[in-house]
Amino acid sequence: MSDIAVRALTESDWPEVETIYREGIAAGNATFESGPPSWADFDQRKLQDGRLVATNPAGSVLGWVAASRVSAREVYRGVVEHSVYVADRAHGRGVGTALLTSFLRAADTADIWTVQASIFPENTASLALHERAGFRRIGHRERIAYMTHGPWAGNWRDTILIERRRP
Repeated sequence: MSDIAVRALTESDWPEVETIYREGIAAGNATFESGPPSWADFDQRKLQDGRLVATNPAGSVLGWVAASRVSAREVYRGVVEHSVYVADRAHGRGVGTALLTSFLRAADTADIWTVQASIFPENTASLALHERAGFRRIGHRERIAYMTHGPWAGNWRDTILIERRRP
């Protein structure tokens, strides 16, 4: 993990971030989305706080993390849903841990008290990563959405709802 740097995600990172997003979509266990958004949509929807990339010593992006508010209602101002994506070539190298640790530090500083995510049960690596970071499972949503693309096309998918509360 010592050769991984974590820094703010910028527009110039978008081509590499988009490629990693596409890898996650193609694998079938990262999202219900069938394609990544445009940079403009990503930039508009994702919070600035905790929008990070992990890079190797050459500066190549190995993964990213970002979050969105779960609601525009003021009472939910400290509750976000986040995503962590790691490039296929960087799996098992500590990239997810570096990103999630840095993201949670940023979230705590930004007065975010609840970080949540919905993860496919088949994505055991992501579930384990989040468990190690202090997330807990708070629900299992059965047949919550119908997959229209990728290896799970034509199947109803379950998700595990996880959350981490600020200490």
